[in-house]
Amino acid sequence: MTTERTPQQIADLVRERMFANDRAAKGLGMEVTETVPGKATVTMTVRQNMLNGHDICHGGLITTLADTAFAYACNSYNELTVASGFSVDLMAPGREGDVLTARAFEVSKAGRTGVYDCDITNQRNERIAVFRGRSYTIKGKPAVAA
Repeated sequence: MTTERTPQQIADLVRERMFANDRAAKGLGMEVTETVPGKATVTMTVRQNMLNGHDICHGGLITTLADTAFAYACNSYNELTVASGFSVDLMAPGREGDVLTARAFEVSKAGRTGVYDCDITNQRNERIAVFRGRSYTIKGKPAVAA
């Protein structure tokens, strides 16, 4: 007897299996704290080796955090989905020791394309950046093996 998975079970499976192979996220100390269909939350503590010449978190690493949350959100349906582009606006610096949280959520999903927004905040809930990602789904290919 085959039991169908719920959308949440699918999102959990994708999170577990994607993270098992996500060397970039692991290398940066990221943790995927939540994945639900169309949404994901990822955290990262700013370490000394993440600071630029101004002693603040490198903007590319903040963007990487947001891009990671975006990836987990848009793959949460277990359809292989990749970024087709994104934009990011940096609003405040991340500092050593800050715990940054990226919360990505689906704005629109139609056919093969999607739009996802992501807010990045620190542990004081101060907004560090906003990110908008555009996704492209490759129909018929799962994000992870079921």
